[in-house]
Amino acid sequence: MKKIFAALFLSCLVSFSAVNAEENSNAIKDIPADFWAKQQVETVLSDNIMQVDSEGNFNPDKPITRIEFVSALLKILSNDNLDVNIKNNFSDINDKQEFFNDVLRSEQLGLVYGYPDGTFQPQKTMLKSETTSVISHITKDKYIDCAILDKYSDKNDIPSWAKIPYAKSINYGIYINHPDENKLEPNRNITRAETAVLLTRLKDKLSLVKPQYIPPKEELLSVEHINMVKNPQENKVNITNQRQIILQGNAFPISFESAFESKTAKEGDVVYFIFNEAIKTDEGSTLIPQGSKLTAEVTMVEQPRIYNHCAKVFLEYKQITLPDGTNYNISAKTFNKDCELKESNWLTGVKYASIVGTFTKGLNYKSKKGETINIILTDDLPLTNPERIEK
Repeated sequence: MKKIFAALFLSCLVSFSAVNAEENSNAIKDIPADFWAKQQVETVLSDNIMQVDSEGNFNPDKPITRIEFVSALLKILSNDNLDVNIKNNFSDINDKQEFFNDVLRSEQLGLVYGYPDGTFQPQKTMLKSETTSVISHITKDKYIDCAILDKYSDKNDIPSWAKIPYAKSINYGIYINHPDENKLEPNRNITRAETAVLLTRLKDKLSLVKPQYIPPKEELLSVEHINMVKNPQENKVNITNQRQIILQGNAFPISFESAFESKTAKEGDVVYFIFNEAIKTDEGSTLIPQGSKLTAEVTMVEQPRIYNHCAKVFLEYKQITLPDGTNYNISAKTFNKDCELKESNWLTGVKYASIVGTFTKGLNYKSKKGETINIILTDDLPLTNPERIEK
């Protein structure tokens, strides 16, 4: 019986493996088995550096756009989650676009620059010479004799500004010259397949990239604690060599920047808060300096109802702005049972008792300027560049 079970199990395992192999072989519909860059295409897809389209096609011969190249390069450099600390100065880019942060990450790092007219032109295709220039720019400086270009029959087609970048990239082995090894074709668009090859070569030689373009490995240095509010769900802060991470469940106080009334509030209104005291750990680290601001948005207002039901205001806390102008996105809610702002129960009881034998509406919610409430994080809050935060 055991032999029969083992045989059946082995048969199922073989069948499962065969199905997986077939699925993997058909995963990229437009890349045949003998495609010249099949291995590199599979690498960039498995590493999520590049993607197939909605129909499962890689489109290997299609020119790559500037934003596709930027997004893939950021992933190669492990900077695709870099916190953006610069303002958008491009006239053709806005925060409604999916690639908005990648463009600013590129600008912040100095990878692919915009144009003199103030545009980035994300959908414009890239020339081979342009991608070579980027690779040369981010790799370590080294003197290379441009005579290395003499073996290419189209060396005279290389723009003068690209000769040194080409010589350097060829010396490092991070370039592409398919299908003719004797030609560089610098002035034509680079294809997605060629980009896959170029980026896998860069990935294999990250030791040649200048350190400012690759973040150092993050290491946990210590764990500190926040105890500014009673009974939070969490009170730990992870201190690393790169960030101060306030963990989800931590709670701390904030104060209204100006008076607020539920009676005049409506969904979509912006409400501003101030950190009247710095958010500090018990161990002495200042995480959010005094005077920082917090922006919130009204998501719903329930007006007072009879049977003494008070108004309720629900807020979504969205962004912290430090005194030096640094912004951090935050995910938090009001720290109480129902995540709402409303008058305390004893006030409603006084009003209800004062009108014996009648049913009355509850109270509107009011807060004075400087009045303090507590919020609780619904996601981790990473604060980068700890050297900016005073201790």
